[in-house]
Amino acid sequence: MKKEWILESIEVECYSGYKGEESPRAFFYQGRRFAILEILDRWYEEGRPPPALRYEYFKVKTAEEKILLLRYIPADQTWELCRIVPAPRFSNH
Repeated sequence: MKKEWILESIEVECYSGYKGEESPRAFFYQGRRFAILEILDRWYEEGRPPPALRYEYFKVKTAEEKILLLRYIPADQTWELCRIVPAPRFSNH
């Protein structure tokens, strides 16, 4: 069964250092705030050919013990929750 990425826009609270929005601290999804306990991994990718969009990825662990992938797009200053379908939707329960 083929799987595909679904990207959903979210609001994120960040630590803002000298580079701007450096790392997520919490995010809002389906009307709830989810605190981020730990950033497990962080990487970036750039499209080709330059100039292209840069994406920053954060694999995070929430207070609910969920492991999730967030993506930041610096050019737009937007955040997305990344998930693969047909995996079940992220649940508040």
